Amino acid sequence: MTLTRHHGGLIILLSFAAAMLLTIIPLPDSLRTLRPDWMALTLIFWCLVLPYRVSVGSGFLAGLLLDVLSGTLLGEHALSLSIIAYLCVRLHQRIRVYPMWQQALTVMVFLVLHQLLTLWIDSVIGRPMPSLGYWLPSLVGAALWPFVFQLLTSLRINFSVQ
Repeated sequence: MTLTRHHGGLIILLSFAAAMLLTIIPLPDSLRTLRPDWMALTLIFWCLVLPYRVSVGSGFLAGLLLDVLSGTLLGEHALSLSIIAYLCVRLHQRIRVYPMWQQALTVMVFLVLHQLLTLWIDSVIGRPMPSLGYWLPSLVGAALWPFVFQLLTSLRINFSVQ
């Protein structure tokens, strides 16, 4: 029996911290609707690459931190990111062999699911329905997926995250 030692936990935490900073950084009103969900993109990457280290619990904690940072209902993002993490971990072997364009489409489905869940929770608590621009971050996130994947993969290789 061999015991493997995991390396790079700090890099994973720093990537989530960077995603949180990118989420709360102020943008002009014209660009605010185009901001991708950096936390979800980072969570999807780590769930696909290291499903035994980053999974549903990580999604729940990241969602709670995102709820606190964004001032939304506590548990709103935690629920949706947990569900996305579960689906990513469950399907990671299939998604990893997809070509990049199919991965981007799959990521877009996950991002749309995240937005649907938060929209459902917002409608339950009585918030008004957003405009069609609400769905743009999913499209931008899918378009940025190859770059996010490449950046985080290079970080993983350079710092030998296992």
